[in-house]
Amino acid sequence: QVQLVESGGGLVQAGGSLRLSCAASGRAFSRYTMGWFRQAPGKEREFVAYITWIGGNTYYADSVKGRFAISRDNAKNLMYLQMNSLKPEDTAVYYCAAAGSGLPRKIESYNYWGQGTQVTVSS
Repeated sequence: QVQLVESGGGLVQAGGSLRLSCAASGRAFSRYTMGWFRQAPGKEREFVAYITWIGGNTYYADSVKGRFAISRDNAKNLMYLQMNSLKPEDTAVYYCAAAGSGLPRKIESYNYWGQGTQVTVSS
């Protein structure tokens, strides 16, 4: 079992930055590929980024590539999402998740989820 808690969300103006954190507890955090997803009102939850547990390889959705950066600190059981050049369309609840198996861009690959943190970008 892995328990996940997100923090760092808030209200920011367009062009601003936020850093989200995901604190994990439970066993073997370092062994999981970790991802960030988001869900805007009235829309389905969508993939944002993931980072692998071997090598720390990263992958981003096209909509955030070049603006967001995912990272992890396995020693502290923490994962981060640095979000720069934020746009109003980035407004959503952001979730961190731990993958079991399968393609890490697919929501169904993730077994454990946090409760989410709200990010609101004003124009």
